[in-house]
Amino acid sequence: MRRHELTDESWAVIGPLLAPPRMGRPVRDRRQVVNGILWKLSTGAAWRDLPERYGPWKTVYERFRRWSADGTWDRLLAHVQQHSDAVGAVDWTIVCLDSTTVRAHQHAAGARKGGRGRAKAIGRSRGGLTTKIHLACDGRGRPLAFTLTGGNVNDCTQFEAVMARIRVPGCGPGRPRTRPERVAADKGYSSTKIRTYLRRRGIKAAIPERIDQINGRIRRGESRCRLDKAAYRRRNLVERCFNKLKHNKALATRYDKRARHYQALVTIACLRLWLP
Repeated sequence: MRRHELTDESWAVIGPLLAPPRMGRPVRDRRQVVNGILWKLSTGAAWRDLPERYGPWKTVYERFRRWSADGTWDRLLAHVQQHSDAVGAVDWTIVCLDSTTVRAHQHAAGARKGGRGRAKAIGRSRGGLTTKIHLACDGRGRPLAFTLTGGNVNDCTQFEAVMARIRVPGCGPGRPRTRPERVAADKGYSSTKIRTYLRRRGIKAAIPERIDQINGRIRRGESRCRLDKAAYRRRNLVERCFNKLKHNKALATRYDKRARHYQALVTIACLRLWLP
């Protein structure tokens, strides 16, 4: 096993879901293909530079493209999260939300506008053309859900979208787990709409108020929102999660023109943090 490749324990978890069909012509070893995709994710190199030990680069790319289109990566992530939740490895006591900005390389530009699967989730911000990853992680700093937008999109506008993507299915019948006990986020998420949303769902908020909101409450004679400082200090979990994700060079800088392909790479990076 080489660096960045799947261990036997990790392959035992996701391998059965990638089993080839019983009938038809033989296909290339899928573990070899996945390792080639992981090499691309870790190095950020072009597909054409894929080492020969992973097979033809076009085969690996076509498999990545196909699995990105049919939702295979999302199913793998949901399966691993379900397996972890079944053994009590998911910490639902708190969920931390934040966003990070990723610079779009010049290779990410130039895609035709419109159409299915075209380039999206790129916006112009102070850093130029950027993509923003809005992410929620559990109490152990592992990603639960995320969304992609342009770098000029405000964080609070994606709060409900990220929360809606938190769906960890159980092993038996019943609805998937969607609600943590508490949510921690920075002042960018301090709004009446977000606090009402959490209160309606029975989720405690560890979100500090902005100074203008505090002054407004003082003028109206209202009491300030109480902040659980011990819970808010755990917000660094999402920052550490971003740090781990950005160890992958293909994720730290966006080279993909299509948002679907970049989203698949983020999903794979999240999947690696859940695998043993």
